[in-house]
Amino acid sequence: MPADDLSLTDAQRLFDGAPCALVVTREDGTIEQANQCFSDWTGFGAGELKGRRFQDLLTMGGRIFHQTHLAPLMKMQGSIAEVKLDLLHRDRHTVTVLLNGVRHEQAGTVYNELALFGTTDRDKYERELLNARKLAEALLLEKTAAEMALQQAQAELNNAYEIAQRRALFAEQMVAIVSHDLKNPLTAIKMASEILARGERSPKERQLLGHIGLSSDRAQRMIADLLDFTLARVGQGIGISPVVIDLHTVTRDSLDELRVAFPQATLNHQATGSANAFLDADRVQQIIGNLVANSVAYGDLQHPITVTSHQDEQESRLSVHNQGAVIPEALIAVLFEPMTRGADQDSEVRSVGLGLFIVREIAQAHGGDVSVSSSLGRGTTFSVHFPLRTP
Repeated sequence: MPADDLSLTDAQRLFDGAPCALVVTREDGTIEQANQCFSDWTGFGAGELKGRRFQDLLTMGGRIFHQTHLAPLMKMQGSIAEVKLDLLHRDRHTVTVLLNGVRHEQAGTVYNELALFGTTDRDKYERELLNARKLAEALLLEKTAAEMALQQAQAELNNAYEIAQRRALFAEQMVAIVSHDLKNPLTAIKMASEILARGERSPKERQLLGHIGLSSDRAQRMIADLLDFTLARVGQGIGISPVVIDLHTVTRDSLDELRVAFPQATLNHQATGSANAFLDADRVQQIIGNLVANSVAYGDLQHPITVTSHQDEQESRLSVHNQGAVIPEALIAVLFEPMTRGADQDSEVRSVGLGLFIVREIAQAHGGDVSVSSSLGRGTTFSVHFPLRTP
């Protein structure tokens, strides 16, 4: 077979078997040649297509577009690219295609070579892309709405927090005012009971006067704790006036007073090391009083309460030890917070739950801290550490 014939045969085979629709038309749209793919899309055989006009195989909208845009563009530009049209199948269903065309002139005759590509996969991709975009927009709207709701909730929370802060500050100020104003009448009650106790009284009267004195002392301790708590909470901190003191002497004097306040308890004192320390004596006595009162309230009074004062080259230390129930680990973590108690038992010496909080505040005002250890057999020990300071 001659080479030219072989090339022609190959070209025809490629034309007929192309994976897209190929059509050759005259300038007026008359089909000269169409491949198998175009025949399948339209439902007409190659012989039926020849002589038909290409625009007659389009939908009504396609025909109008062909007349007003496609044909004029081909004539002016000589080509068109990716024009979307709908072919009308023989059974009247439509096939959407993308049209690319080139205009050629041969031997005085104008031909349009058209290539049509199916859009099924492309349309599916575009739909998926559109759906993804809609989903992204919906998620963005949800995110925006969530952020707005979060901002509104944050604003409401901030407002509620400010209101709570104002109420708390007002309550603390009221506690401070009331506590301060109660000091004078309590002092008067205590002085009156002491004066009455000096005269001749029956045993019953002396017992009642003793109860009045103990109740006054307890109320004064509560008021002192409330005033210190208020000062600590409003940010001023507990004030101290440190001077050089004999730690062992201050501890011993404090225990002498506490033995009168807690006659049911056995209070022992152990002194180790040197004695001089730069501390506030009144606050040290307040620490001892609060820790001893805590031991009386929650310890086993069948065993003595031991208070140890210690001074060395590095620190001053006060320790109060008692036997009794072990303090749970969970409670130790919050034991020095205000309004925290070790148990719900009733006690004549129980305060408003500020004693240990005040102890920690006084220790920190001196630059120190407080710790506690509690175990079965060894009992419970509160230790207040003061770093060595000089005037």
